[in-house]
Amino acid sequence: MRNRILTAAVLAGLAFAAAACGSSPAGTAASPSKSATAPPSAGTGASGATVKTATISGATVLTNAKGFTLYSFAPDAPAKSNCNGTCAHYWPPVPGPVTAAAGVTGRLGTIKRSDGSAQATYNGHPLYTYIGDTSPGQAKGNGLNLSGGVWHEVTASGAAAPAGSGSPSSSPGSGYGY
Repeated sequence: MRNRILTAAVLAGLAFAAAACGSSPAGTAASPSKSATAPPSAGTGASGATVKTATISGATVLTNAKGFTLYSFAPDAPAKSNCNGTCAHYWPPVPGPVTAAAGVTGRLGTIKRSDGSAQATYNGHPLYTYIGDTSPGQAKGNGLNLSGGVWHEVTASGAAAPAGSGSPSSSPGSGYGY
């Protein structure tokens, strides 16, 4: 009995390590501590069908209707998401279509994801929330290098977010310039 429990624990640990290796390149920040089967935090996965603006750490950024920061993923191609599987668990795609509230001046649209669902876009770039943002007004995902690329909060103007606006490692000039 003891050997079965030990074997099960070792197999679970190996599966977790393999999943972590596939979603976060060496030298990057670790994945959030939530288990791979835990549902996204309340408010992070749902878009509320409206995109609005908010000032977070001095930058005017896009948020969903509940006030959760919206992000772009540098490896995405225009109109194509490269965040699927485990990546999409930690960075839930914003379901589309969405509408613009006052202050949102860019072009909103949708793309078709590899699973067939519709994802909202801003100026052609797919939008995401971050499971690590646990309440409105946070931007803990800005500048993180996870799941094979850098994540940026999406600013209302489309310009790079100021260094340090919501994360310790914000890096203007990479990705799409958000």
